[in-house]
Amino acid sequence: MLSLVLAALLGVGAYILVQQSAAKGIRIVRTKQGAHRLLVDGKPFIVKGVCYSPIPIGEGPLYNWWGDPNKPWMIDGQLMKEAGINAIRVYEPGDKPEQVKQVISDLYENYGIYTILGHALSFWDPSANYADPDFQMRMKKEVYRMVKAYKDEPGVLMWVLGNEINYSFDGRVHPWSTPSLDAIAGSYDRSIARAKIYYSFINELIAIIKKVDPTRPVGFGSGELGYIEVAKEFCPDADFVGIIIYRGKSFGSLFRQLKEKFAKPCLFIEFGCDSYNAALEKPDEDNQSLFITSLWKEIERNSYKGKGEGNCLGGCIFEWNDEWWKYCLLYTSPSPRDRTRSRMPSSA
Repeated sequence: MLSLVLAALLGVGAYILVQQSAAKGIRIVRTKQGAHRLLVDGKPFIVKGVCYSPIPIGEGPLYNWWGDPNKPWMIDGQLMKEAGINAIRVYEPGDKPEQVKQVISDLYENYGIYTILGHALSFWDPSANYADPDFQMRMKKEVYRMVKAYKDEPGVLMWVLGNEINYSFDGRVHPWSTPSLDAIAGSYDRSIARAKIYYSFINELIAIIKKVDPTRPVGFGSGELGYIEVAKEFCPDADFVGIIIYRGKSFGSLFRQLKEKFAKPCLFIEFGCDSYNAALEKPDEDNQSLFITSLWKEIERNSYKGKGEGNCLGGCIFEWNDEWWKYCLLYTSPSPRDRTRSRMPSSA
């Protein structure tokens, strides 16, 4: 009946266009069995991704790899395609939109690889305070500009806000607060109050994104499932939760817990296993392969076509390339000047 009404109001030709446009874009739907399925232009899509930040040896986190004249993504893209990878996840775009668009386009046009584009929400900025209206406004403007700049790129798959910011709610990792939060006596109650503030803010950001780009799913990053019940109440407009998780060779009961507590699908935006075996004190790629294979089997079993919970959209392995500069930051106590460069050798 609705089809006939729309055809009468719009005319048959216009109605066909509406139907065609509905098949385009990227969205998450529920199957008849209740499973969540990601559709890309009407076709089922399971994310088989990697986290991507090709910073070369000798450079640091401030290096603008988007403008690297060597274009490492062109070589990496071919290798990814051969490995069956269909998406990369980047934590946020570079400062020059034309460079970012080139990378997104190169990977998509040449190798069919999508980009999951994120905004880190300045988590490691000392001034970051998710309860501060001025900081919130700054993030809203940045997110708006990001989406507006890249929404017309066909290679963008979805948007992700933040990473492991929920680890800050208990005040032990990058603490942020206000006088009213400090006045809350109990540490648990104080952490819940932070979670409510944060997820309310995320829901506002999601509304901004969906107004600018209604064609793609939007999710938020979450370390494990911490405070996910608060997210369910205060961030109802999220399409999925992007989970960062390192539990070994199994996700355990995560899929069931997510189904019970959040009722939205997940995408693993970070997971995997080190190639270095600390017990043996040497690389152990066989063990790494064993762990990652086990995790991928669980992802498939809990996808829309598996026999599990049907609430997993795929995942992004951490990560495509080593980040030597992290050794500098973690173990050598560098000066601020050194933090832009690694003290590792200039060649592998």
